[in-house]
Amino acid sequence: MNQSDNLLINRLISEILSGYESYIDQFNAFSRLAPVNFRDRNWNELQQNHKKRLRLYKDLLHINIHNCKALLGTRAGDRSLWSMAKSRFSHSIGGRPDEELAESFFNSVIRKVVPNLSIDNAIMFVHPGTARKEPDPDASLFYTYPSEWELTRIFRQLLVDFDFGVPFFNKAEDIEFLEKGFREVILTRYLASEETTIQVLKNVFYRNKAAYLIGRIFIGGKWMPFLIPFVHNEKGVFVDTLIFNPNIMSGIFSYTRSYFMAEIKIPAQVISFLTSVIKNKKKHELYNAIGFNKHGKTEFYRDFLDHLASSSDQFILAPGIKGMVMTVFTLPSYNIVFKLIKDHFDPPKNMTRQQVREKYKLVSLHDRVGRMADTHEFEDFHIPLERIHPELLLELKNTANSLLEQRGDTLVIKHLYTERRMEPLNLFLEKCSLEEAKQAVEEYGNSIMQLAQANIFPGDMMVKNFGVTRQRRVVFYDYDEIEFMRDMNFRKKPRPETFEQIYASEPWYDIAPNDVFPEDFKRFMIGRTDVRDHFFEVHKHLFDPNHWKSIQDKLNQGELIHAFPYPESIRFRPHEKI
Repeated sequence: MNQSDNLLINRLISEILSGYESYIDQFNAFSRLAPVNFRDRNWNELQQNHKKRLRLYKDLLHINIHNCKALLGTRAGDRSLWSMAKSRFSHSIGGRPDEELAESFFNSVIRKVVPNLSIDNAIMFVHPGTARKEPDPDASLFYTYPSEWELTRIFRQLLVDFDFGVPFFNKAEDIEFLEKGFREVILTRYLASEETTIQVLKNVFYRNKAAYLIGRIFIGGKWMPFLIPFVHNEKGVFVDTLIFNPNIMSGIFSYTRSYFMAEIKIPAQVISFLTSVIKNKKKHELYNAIGFNKHGKTEFYRDFLDHLASSSDQFILAPGIKGMVMTVFTLPSYNIVFKLIKDHFDPPKNMTRQQVREKYKLVSLHDRVGRMADTHEFEDFHIPLERIHPELLLELKNTANSLLEQRGDTLVIKHLYTERRMEPLNLFLEKCSLEEAKQAVEEYGNSIMQLAQANIFPGDMMVKNFGVTRQRRVVFYDYDEIEFMRDMNFRKKPRPETFEQIYASEPWYDIAPNDVFPEDFKRFMIGRTDVRDHFFEVHKHLFDPNHWKSIQDKLNQGELIHAFPYPESIRFRPHEKI
């Protein structure tokens, strides 16, 4: 390679690395503001910083892509140049504590700079650039409390180690709560020994109005994980509860919740620790949860490729009622759905494809409060044609043909979203028991109300647009009609007074586009007759416009309504508002 090519490659590497370092520096700067916001109870600024941090990647990437295109000119598609650039970039980031994130940034740049790029490990980091074994959690990552200490001393020291910069509401009572919880859950089943030790990750994870400590205790020959949420109200900081239940812990790190704010210097080490305590989560889900969703996307794609290589089933249409806006398919052996925006929408839908994309973008930036599924957005997604069932291929061509391109034996989908697969609520209600149905419809109503409290009006609230998770939580996943609660006008329907009004074929009163009549919800919300009355009674406030207006009033006053990601019944001080 001649000297001018060497110079060009070095400048290219320098540009990409500079772009990445700018991103990670600003990412950490926003993360460092979270404990300040928690200390000051500045919840709205915390939410705004979270959104700004989410926008960082794309905003800085756009600048980096422009600079790389200008630098390369007509050589933007030169494979030999990019192959050498990948090799040198890998060498330049070797030893960085965040090298896996830098590789993903490189991928993001090359995907936009090189025209008509196919997935190619020769010039991209489809697989990690260097062989990496899963790191064992480094002891410097956490505080360690030895077995010879009494529980009271351990928790007294823990509250010293995690000083939030403001007084505790009642530190002595917090210590009593924690000690009681450990004795009841752990020490009634296992005997402490010389090997018993408690480790708590030094990173504090902030989200909404809570700060979470993540720890584990070695007892009975195994590690048992736990979470300690702290909250801060006008009385001070206090321990809200102690969580040992693995399902609740998994839910706190769910794909239906917003990402945590935490300054993390060695992501792979933290992921290794989280893997040991948060069960049933894949690596890409944990990277998403701690805010590195772009690398989470890389890890997801690697997992997808591995699964594709080790399976043989075909992609099929996803079970459920076909949507008017999206065509949805899945691989039965893989717990993911793939969603394409249709070329044309059936009436009464009258939006554009770009408007639908904007709705998905809104969800990606918004607080999902455990009630909306996270997605990854892909362009030029490759699937072997032989793995696509003929009926699915026909449906794709009929509904989203403009997004399809066949390259040899591969189908390239120009744009799609991936999302965790859930069982559609309408299908779940068709086959579940009466008690399960009652629980599901209660969850359905809770989902709608919690979305409203997060300033989201779901729009189309039919049960087919909600899914049931593995833990039987009901989640909304149809985003094309969502709006901000503040923009809606909740009304009571005028009562007809004349013969003409009573028998009018169409509404005789004016209706604006943002008008909502909650009493009409009863007509379509629950089709299963044996649980309809139960649902109407438990969630009767859903049909009262004044209830919706009361939520609007709180939102308009700037109140952040906290959605607890665990049952409020397990709170130590259930009557303390936050």
